[in-house]
Amino acid sequence: MKLVTAIIKPFKLNDVQNALFAMGIRGMTITEAKGHGDAKGHSQIVGAVEYVAHFVPKLQIEVMVPDNLASLVVKAIMEAARTGQRGDGKIYVLTLDEVHKIRTGETGASAL
Repeated sequence: MKLVTAIIKPFKLNDVQNALFAMGIRGMTITEAKGHGDAKGHSQIVGAVEYVAHFVPKLQIEVMVPDNLASLVVKAIMEAARTGQRGDGKIYVLTLDEVHKIRTGETGASAL
């Protein structure tokens, strides 16, 4: 089992969600996040005052999937979240040793 975590621009959430739904992926966790990569934030001029945002708003999406779907999920997220601009985000994949469903007590792949 794998945990696919993607950090994306907030306005790309619907595109990513639709791409995952089209694959049959229904369960995901969305967390609001802030951060920066190489660009180290951005500045914006409002009136005569320049505001510097050191941390840019992002969304973190987490999806637990069987091993055989991980690369397909990564590809779907990458295509749906890409704008071609700086700050499109990152995707990382972690191996899950155990998964337990609290309500039913199921474990392993059946708990996904």
